[in-house]
Amino acid sequence: MIRKTLLVLSLAILAACGSGAREPLPPVTEPIGDFRMGFNIVVANDITKGPASRDATEEELTTAVRAAMEERIGRYDGDGLYHIGLRIEAYTLGRAGVPLLFSPKSVFLVAMNVWDDATQEKLNAEPIRINAFDTPGGPLVGSGLVKTREDQIEALAFDTARGVEEILIQNRDAWFGPKEGRERLEFTRDPLTGRQLILPDEDADETAADTPEATVN
Repeated sequence: MIRKTLLVLSLAILAACGSGAREPLPPVTEPIGDFRMGFNIVVANDITKGPASRDATEEELTTAVRAAMEERIGRYDGDGLYHIGLRIEAYTLGRAGVPLLFSPKSVFLVAMNVWDDATQEKLNAEPIRINAFDTPGGPLVGSGLVKTREDQIEALAFDTARGVEEILIQNRDAWFGPKEGRERLEFTRDPLTGRQLILPDEDADETAADTPEATVN
């Protein structure tokens, strides 16, 4: 109960903030060390809906964020394999209101964890918090005035992936430096679940996926 109350208060405070409209996806200019995304896990169980928010299902939110992660974070192709787990803890999708008086912004509150596949260890001691925004009308006008619910979710998912990318870049040296003797593991991912699927070894009859079950606790 206390956790939900704090999340609602956080959403109310963040509704006065914002980072602007969605910008074009920038090109990748350099790798993030040896980073390459393995598991792309996004969950939204026990999510808190902010005050005066439009409704959204867990599937709508997680599907949008997973797709945005694949689009933005899936572009990096280092030799290391790392799993990312995101938990959408709370959201607000702003409704059409009266500008300057009641026009709530659209916000996602997300917790992020990162694992190294080779060591099966989590790289961050505590979940990293990401605040994603969608305020195309500026700091005083909510996105509910000019966007549909689906467009808001897409924009918030895009900003979530942008926040993840910033955190990965900030931790490039600490998390994704060169690793001696590490072999590149080839894999694909289930497009619906984000679960990693190891490609079969041509010289073996069967190949088991020896990877941690990603969680976002």
